[in-house]
Amino acid sequence: MKKIVLTGGGTAGHVTPNIALIPELKKQGYEIHYIGSYEGIESKLIADLGIPYYGISSGKLRRYIDLKNISDPFKVVKGLHQARRLLKKIKPDVVFSKGGFVSVPVVVAAKSRRIPCVIHESDMTPGLANKLCIPCASRVCTNFPETLKHLPPEKAVLTGSPIREELFHGDAAKGLAFCGFDSRKPVILVIGGSLGAVAVNDAVRSILPKLLENYQVIHLCGKDKLDASLNHTKGYIQFEYIKEELPDLMAAADIMISRAGANAICEILALRKPNILIPLSAQASRGDQILNAASFEKAGYSIVIQEEELTNEKLLTAVNQAYHNQEQYKKAMKRSQLNNSIEKIVGLINEAGNKRTQK
Repeated sequence: MKKIVLTGGGTAGHVTPNIALIPELKKQGYEIHYIGSYEGIESKLIADLGIPYYGISSGKLRRYIDLKNISDPFKVVKGLHQARRLLKKIKPDVVFSKGGFVSVPVVVAAKSRRIPCVIHESDMTPGLANKLCIPCASRVCTNFPETLKHLPPEKAVLTGSPIREELFHGDAAKGLAFCGFDSRKPVILVIGGSLGAVAVNDAVRSILPKLLENYQVIHLCGKDKLDASLNHTKGYIQFEYIKEELPDLMAAADIMISRAGANAICEILALRKPNILIPLSAQASRGDQILNAASFEKAGYSIVIQEEELTNEKLLTAVNQAYHNQEQYKKAMKRSQLNNSIEKIVGLINEAGNKRTQK
């Protein structure tokens, strides 16, 4: 049986694309193993799927001054030794990495053991973890055409992002019923995310009375970010996080408001949902969400409001524009080449694994 090790973690965006690949990898006969951090979000998400999971030491490599910069390199070195031992034990034919700092020791260890590695870069420009991994990779998959110029041409492949199959099978009627909504008013789905959710949450809640005049609102606001004072507001429902019902809620949504993380916006694109993107500011990130959002705005998929320019009036205007011009945005999204990429990525994984087998 063919074996593959998946790696990636730190945020859901570094895990969900791996999860999206798992059903197809199983169909193709792979025995799947996962290497992540000890207590990252990936440990819970993967354990729920019954995939063998191995935690290793992981440190973050920062561009800024921090006392942890002294201790974290030792964690990375420890993780490298752990990853080497695990790969020797598992003996995979190929490694697939979705990024995050836990992936660095795994990819470097794979290179040292001559195991081919395919990596995926979600954002417009490679993050630091993937920059360290690219020299060790056989192939580098990307979401955006603009990313190709930042990568070795012999390795770079435009694939788009793997989208979880269940997202395409949501039931709008079930989503409305789950929320206690009806079909008389259109639905806005707000995804605050985890990092930097407060700004989006506050912006939506500040115009909630106005929104509820014409819309119903489903608000995924992040852990510990519920507002109890809004619990019994008619036409508004809030959740910290939704898993099983998410496809139904997305199917029920007429428009979406979201941060501009690459995986989130690729899911929005695949589902053809008119949307408003509020990217994380450059002060709170390396600016990748700003670039992601700019690409989607240029292609005609999204309305973008920079966080520094976010006002009640602008957000309300954008919501109405997205809804009333929804067919325009849907047509633009239908022309996109960044569609579900599972078949393409698994093909690259097979190619890399087969080359090793033939040696």
